[in-house]
Amino acid sequence: MIDSVLFLAFLPAALALNLTPGADMMFCFAQGVRSGPRAAVAASAGISLGLMVHVFLAGIGLGALLAAFPWVFGVIRWIGAGYLIWLAWKTWATPLTGAQAPPRASSRAFRDGLVVNLSNPKVILFILALVPQFIDPARPVLPQFLGYGAVLALGGFWVNAAVGAFSARIGRVLVQSPRVERGLRRATSGVFAALAARIGWEAAHA
Repeated sequence: MIDSVLFLAFLPAALALNLTPGADMMFCFAQGVRSGPRAAVAASAGISLGLMVHVFLAGIGLGALLAAFPWVFGVIRWIGAGYLIWLAWKTWATPLTGAQAPPRASSRAFRDGLVVNLSNPKVILFILALVPQFIDPARPVLPQFLGYGAVLALGGFWVNAAVGAFSARIGRVLVQSPRVERGLRRATSGVFAALAARIGWEAAHA
């Protein structure tokens, strides 16, 4: 379903995108510090699934919907900012270690990664800008979107999971000190708050 020449041309662009630090990578980094490597990998899987949802919606014409109803774009942005603020507050208030620290299920990290990615409308805008450049109009469009999206999702999964697993090792060493634990927890919370502020700023000035 995908032209082999176009596919080979797409691979360097996909690799560059996966290796570029962004909101998804920072989220997995924070999850690794906060909850360990399993949570980081689960969050990365949720992000990749969210990307495939974006790709599917782009392939069936969500771009036309956003062009006709631009307010939908703003609503998605504010929902994402609100969710990230909630995550920032929970991270700030919940100890990383000790008797008060609740277990962090991988399913919860997966859900958080999925929601964070789905609530970031810049993902679908990027897909709408990049993927059509490699689409052969003589072939079915949706399967091509899904094929290119799978490349992005798989590459992003491995990169983000590796970043999260690495941060988990750092976290295990640092949280032995209560003072460092508090600083690490607040820094992680700050990552979420900064991502929320960025989305909110862009929404307010759109």
